[in-house]
Amino acid sequence: MKLRHALNDYKRHRDHDTKFPGERRSTTGVFSGTDGRLVHVSRTGALRDYSDPLVELSGIERSRFGVETDEVRWFAGASAQEYVGDSAVVETAHEFDDWTATQYDLTVGRAHVTRFELSGDPPDDARLRGVVGFAPDGREGQLANLLHENAVEVYHRDEHDYLGVSTDLRDVAGQVPERFDELVSPDPVAFPRATDAATYEEPTLSGTVGFAAPFEDGGVTVVSLLADSDERPRGAALSRVDDLLSRYDDASALRHRGDERALSVGENVPNRRAVTADLRALSLLSASSGARIAGPDFDPFYEHSGGYGYTWFRDDAEISRFLLTADRVLGLPIDDWHARSAAFYCDTQLEDGTWPHRVWPRSGALAPGWANARLEAGSDADYQADQTASVASFLATYLRQCDGENADAVETALERAVGALDATLADDGLPVASQNAWENMQGRFTHTAATFLHAYGAVARAPVEASLRDRARSQAETVLASLDRLWTGDHYALRLADGERDSRLDSSTLALGAAHREYAAVADLSDEKRDRLVAHVETTLDGLLRETGSVRGLARFEDDPWRRRSQDDPKIWTVSTAWGANAAAQLGTLLADLGDDRAARAYGRARGLLRELLPEGSLVQSSGYLPEQVFDDGTPDCATPLGWPHALRLATIAHLADVGELRAENAVVQTD
Repeated sequence: MKLRHALNDYKRHRDHDTKFPGERRSTTGVFSGTDGRLVHVSRTGALRDYSDPLVELSGIERSRFGVETDEVRWFAGASAQEYVGDSAVVETAHEFDDWTATQYDLTVGRAHVTRFELSGDPPDDARLRGVVGFAPDGREGQLANLLHENAVEVYHRDEHDYLGVSTDLRDVAGQVPERFDELVSPDPVAFPRATDAATYEEPTLSGTVGFAAPFEDGGVTVVSLLADSDERPRGAALSRVDDLLSRYDDASALRHRGDERALSVGENVPNRRAVTADLRALSLLSASSGARIAGPDFDPFYEHSGGYGYTWFRDDAEISRFLLTADRVLGLPIDDWHARSAAFYCDTQLEDGTWPHRVWPRSGALAPGWANARLEAGSDADYQADQTASVASFLATYLRQCDGENADAVETALERAVGALDATLADDGLPVASQNAWENMQGRFTHTAATFLHAYGAVARAPVEASLRDRARSQAETVLASLDRLWTGDHYALRLADGERDSRLDSSTLALGAAHREYAAVADLSDEKRDRLVAHVETTLDGLLRETGSVRGLARFEDDPWRRRSQDDPKIWTVSTAWGANAAAQLGTLLADLGDDRAARAYGRARGLLRELLPEGSLVQSSGYLPEQVFDDGTPDCATPLGWPHALRLATIAHLADVGELRAENAVVQTD
C-alpha cells in the first residue's frame, strides 16, 4: 500500500467504529499464493499483492475489473467466493440480471493467473474491462510502461511487472497517480478516477494501466508476472506470459494446476476442513526458505501496529513445532517443511546462540525491529528471550522425531542456543528482564519462563550428548522451582516488574501447560506443582473468557488496551483462544497420565474453546481464516490469516485426536 492509496482509505474510514484508517485490510476476501507470491482477491474481484516479503517484488497495488456492454459494470461484490476443493484456486461469482461472470484465480510461481468465464445469457458484445495499478520497486511514481503485442510492461528500476490477456488487448490507457490537489481534498478519489484532460505523460509515465479485452467463447484469461530484470530479461518474461496465457485458456486447466499443488490430507483426518484450511493458510504465508511471515501486512505505514510482514522466530518456531507434532499424528503432506525450518534456523542463528527480533523470510536478512539488544550495546530488556527458547524447543523436537540429513548442524545450533538460554537465566532461576511475547512490556515474564522450561525439557529428551541432556534437565528443574516467585495464590502473575508481581491474567502464560508436560517427560512433577498448574489454567481461562452475542473466546490479557477503536473492553484474540484450548488439552493429558480424574474437565474445556475456532465457530471467517483479533460484534481485525493460531488449532486437533478426546459432546466451556 502506497501513500496515495493510504490517504484515500484514511478519508473513507477516519471515523469508522471498527476500521483503522489508512490500512489495507485482508479481513474479507481470500488469498491465492502457495507458490511464493501472495495475491489477495477481494469480494469485488480486485487483486492486490502482499508479496514483497516473500518474493521481494511489489507487484499489484490496486485493481478493478468489470464487464463492458453498453456501459462498464464494475464488479461490486461477489454472490459467492470460495476455494475450489483443497486447492488454492479462488472462485468468485459476480451475478448480473440473467448472467454470471465467474472469476478463477491462482498464483503460479511469480505469476498470477485470472480466468473470467461468462454463463447464463450474457450480452454478445461483452468485453472485460480492467484497471491495474502496479508498484514496481515499491514505487507509485516515477514509473513508465511499454506496450507490447498482447502485454503491457510497467517498470521502475529492477522490478518489471507484466500484464497480458489471452484474447485481444485493446484500449490500453495509462493513468498517473493522484495530483496534490486531489490528495489534500477531504474527499476520497475514485479508482479509476475521471480526469478532465489527459496530460502528455498520462499514457506512458504511469504504473496504472486500463484495458479492454473481448471474451472468446465466453472467456478471457489475464496474467500478471512479476520479474527482476536481471533474473528474467524482457524477452524471457514476455515468453513466460505467452506460455501462461496459452496454458490456462480455460478454468479446468487452472483447477487442474490447483489440484496438483493442493495440500490434500486423508479423508479420515479429523476436522478435515479445519486441517486443510490450516495447511493452506500456513503455505500462503511461507517463503521459499520455509520461513513464514506472521500475516499479510495490513499496516505498511506502522500507523496502528509495528508491521506483520516479517518472520518472528517466536511465531515461526512455535508454528514449526506444532506442525511437527501434528504431522506425527495426522500424517500430513509436509515432510519437507520440517527440514527447511531447521535449516533456516541454523542459518540465521547469531554468534552468541540467540536469534534476532525479526528477519526477512526469503533471505533471513535482518529486518526492521525494536528488540535487537543482542546486536547492539544495551541491556537485555530490549531482547525477546522467549524467541530463542522457542527455536530451541523446535530444534530439540526435530532431532527427536526426524531423521534429517542436517542433524549435526542442528545439534550444534541447539547446543549454542542452550548456552544463550543459560546466559540469560539469572541467579534466582528466572530469565532476566526482557520484552514479552506481545512486545508491549518489559519485565520478567511467566511466559518467558515457560518457554525456557519447555526448551530445557525438550533438550533433555533429545538425542544429543548426555552432558547436554543432563545440563538441560538440571536447568529445567531450576526454572520450575523459580516459578514460585510468580505465584499469586491462585495463578501465575503476568510478570515481575521492578521486583513486584504484576498479577494480571495473561493468556501467554498458558504456555505453562505444554511446558509442564515437557518437563514431566524427563522428571517427576510434584503434586504441588501439578495443583498449581491446574489452578492457573482454570483461573486464566475463567478470567479471560469473554462472550458477546456474536463471539466467544479469550482476551489477550487483563485490561488490554490495544486496537479497541470504539470498543470499551479488550478484544478477543484467536491466538489466545487457541492457546487456551491447547493448554487445557495438554493439562488433560498430563493429568490423565497420572491417573488424575480432573483430566475430563480439562479436556472438556479444550473442546469448548476449540469449537469457537472450528468451521462455523464464532472466530472463524467464511474463508476458513483465523484473524488475529475480533471485535465484540464479530468484525475481524488485524492480520488475516494469522499463522500462529492456525498452527495452534492444528496441533490441538491432533493432540485431542491422538488421546481419543476429540468428540462433540460436552463441548461447552465449563466455568463452575
